[in-house]
Amino acid sequence: MFRQPKVEYKTGEQMLVMRDAGLVLSRALDEAVAAVRVGVTTAELNGVFEAVLQEEGATSNFLGYHGFPASICTSVNHEVVHGIPGGYALQDGDIISIDGGAVVRGWHSDSARTVIAGTPRPEDVRLSRITEEAMWRGIAALASARFVGDIGAAIDDYVSSVPGPALGILEDYVGHGIGTQMHQAPDVLNYRSSNRAPKVRPGLCLAIEPMLVQGGLQTTVLDDDWTVVTTDGRRASQWEHSVAVHDAGIWVLSAPDGGASRLEPLGVTPVPLHA
Repeated sequence: MFRQPKVEYKTGEQMLVMRDAGLVLSRALDEAVAAVRVGVTTAELNGVFEAVLQEEGATSNFLGYHGFPASICTSVNHEVVHGIPGGYALQDGDIISIDGGAVVRGWHSDSARTVIAGTPRPEDVRLSRITEEAMWRGIAALASARFVGDIGAAIDDYVSSVPGPALGILEDYVGHGIGTQMHQAPDVLNYRSSNRAPKVRPGLCLAIEPMLVQGGLQTTVLDDDWTVVTTDGRRASQWEHSVAVHDAGIWVLSAPDGGASRLEPLGVTPVPLHA
């Protein structure tokens, strides 16, 4: 009989260290996002991110992961996820998802944001905004969820309810547990599924990361064996936060305010972690 991978549940002290990793990561992403402008290369963005980790005494959990050659993923336009930083210089109107992680004292964080270089296209602004809001709807659902699958149901319900041109939720790439490793059980689906387990309980830490596309859901991996692109060339967006469930509520580990500014309008008040 197939057995589900074991979920790693954290103590209060361990989640506090994960919060430290999340705050370092938040600052590094702040700097990388602020550096996005026309003419900047994706390799330069990687350097900005790495400089913050070095200054904070943290390490990258992306660099060297299964041979990945950089500290962030930079996915531009029709690149969905796992884009490798390099010599590409951002052009006016490019949409780029920056995904990164940090390790502090053996505990991991993972977060992603989408930003637009130069003059944005309205449809790209909409794509990023809806993807980000979908992430927050999933995080808000976690606050009262009985099962991890409730997160994907909330994301799916929100994306399906937005008026205007339909956006697709990628199903091949999902969120995950996080802790002593960057990727661990359970998978966190971004869509409604009959597979709702496991149960949500204190000590559970998840990376919630919807990826939405403007066109079809079919993707392919480029010859670099990493970069995932839409086969129809339509654009994509990714947003991600690491979130902890503790005995008094939830806390967004990779947001300086624990997610309060975005969750309170959704009826959820995050509760600070304690040892």
